[in-house]
Amino acid sequence: MSDLTSTFPPAALERLRRRNLLRNLLEQEIVAEAVRDIAIPEEEQDQAIAKFSGKADPEAMASQMACTHGWSRDDLTWQALLPLRIERFCQQQYASKAEARFLQRKIQLDQVVYSLLRVQDGALARELYFQIASGEASFGALAAQYSEGPERASSGVIGPKPLTSAHPQLAERLRTAKDGELLDPFPLASWWVVARLDRYIHATFDEGTAKQMAFELFSEWVKEEATLRIAHLLQPTGASLVSGLPNG
Repeated sequence: MSDLTSTFPPAALERLRRRNLLRNLLEQEIVAEAVRDIAIPEEEQDQAIAKFSGKADPEAMASQMACTHGWSRDDLTWQALLPLRIERFCQQQYASKAEARFLQRKIQLDQVVYSLLRVQDGALARELYFQIASGEASFGALAAQYSEGPERASSGVIGPKPLTSAHPQLAERLRTAKDGELLDPFPLASWWVVARLDRYIHATFDEGTAKQMAFELFSEWVKEEATLRIAHLLQPTGASLVSGLPNG
């Protein structure tokens, strides 16, 4: 465990707190401690350094980073390999918990594409609804002409966006609708709303999602650990509150 009390004098810790840098530093220390023993094959190291350097020669990049960030060549290598080390660590520690995390988060990961039209006049909302339902006019044309919200600029089309980004009342209606279903007008805050679910995009548990869930679990652990260490730093007794590495 990195002990900041021995690395920084009290005055430096006070400045870190006051500048709102202490938590960020602790989180980076925790990440570094967790992944430092993750081995990366030499070929992958070269690829990661080349990717990190972009089109620049790695040596030229090292020289530039030395000037702008004060980095050594080893610092550049560390930064280039850090994403790989984090990914491998997450796989080792959290892969077995990723699917359970996904099932807990699925409704937040589902996305929707929907059409929205909102006006303040309920009678107008009903009239526009009937025009769309009968095929007399398209949703997009009426939204572009009548809608009083920012969706007017996109002819009423919103998304793909997480289902949970919509107003809770609208999200609940969209969640139970079928693709292409036009919803009856309903009041929402100070508006009358006409909406249509264009497409419901169900989140699936694939390789990319598994990595995302594992990383989320890792990030949560880092934040929790940082909170414990801040409490430890502020304790006059110096009693240890650090939990150590996560259990996989």
